[in-house]
Amino acid sequence: MIAIVHHPDYVTEAPARSTYRWGKNGAIRDLLRAEGERIAWHVPEAMPRVWLEATHDPDYVAEVLSAQVPAIKERRIGFPVTATVARRAQMVPGGTYLAALLALDHGFAANTAGGSHHALADTGAGYCVFNDLAVAAHRLVEEGTTQRVLIVDVDVHQGDGTAALTAGHPQIATYSIHAEKNFPVRKARSTLDVPLADAIGDDAYLAVLEETLAPMIVEWQPTLILYQGGVDPFVGDRLGRLALSDDGLVCRDRLVARLAIGAGVPLACTVGGGYGDDVMAIAARHVRVIRTLGDAFAGTAASDRS
Repeated sequence: MIAIVHHPDYVTEAPARSTYRWGKNGAIRDLLRAEGERIAWHVPEAMPRVWLEATHDPDYVAEVLSAQVPAIKERRIGFPVTATVARRAQMVPGGTYLAALLALDHGFAANTAGGSHHALADTGAGYCVFNDLAVAAHRLVEEGTTQRVLIVDVDVHQGDGTAALTAGHPQIATYSIHAEKNFPVRKARSTLDVPLADAIGDDAYLAVLEETLAPMIVEWQPTLILYQGGVDPFVGDRLGRLALSDDGLVCRDRLVARLAIGAGVPLACTVGGGYGDDVMAIAARHVRVIRTLGDAFAGTAASDRS
């Protein structure tokens, strides 16, 4: 079975003046429901405020939780932060944290939301409110739940917020492979950044991914991987600049799974980016990421742990 974390608060009505496709998480949920007994559903709790404040500026946390985010920050985020959005923003990091706990027990788990890698200390950005990857990583190592977290970000956009919020932490490393000329214009410094030229296709992408990620896993020796499995490197993505096919995305995820399994490292997946008018097609790509990783980890020694 594949451990899936989902909360009803992930699925909300779009706030006014939003260009983000809010129906994506509900479509992901529905496609996974069709998998039947193959899926083991888990419901997260909201991330406690103290752990949000351990990563983000407390004043910004207060602005979000009270739904009083200044307009200048809402413009950077891309939508107004209503009370509903604020509730979702607190729940998603709780989901990524729970997915990490489940992965440590079973080898693999996935959150049906998350991957909000642009959120910074004192503001959100790029459709991201709180940085669930950084919040979960900080909590996991500070609680002593796991020793060394590697955040692997394959979204087409650099994980600038994640890099900034974890910079210098001795137990957290970040890897980002992304389109060099894409958002954000000002990049942060990940532990390892792999910038790519526009329109790179499957073969070149997969070669660079293995050449750079494999030695990092060997050197870093993580005890957990948090995977930002965005599908926006797809050739037809509205906000992407790369040219991966659907098969290329599957090969990408199989490669990451092979490296993690080979090193004996559990992996927790978040959704990340995927943009366009066909919400069901995008959701299907996200579900394919989860299925591909789940299939790879099925039957491994890690997936048999309880």
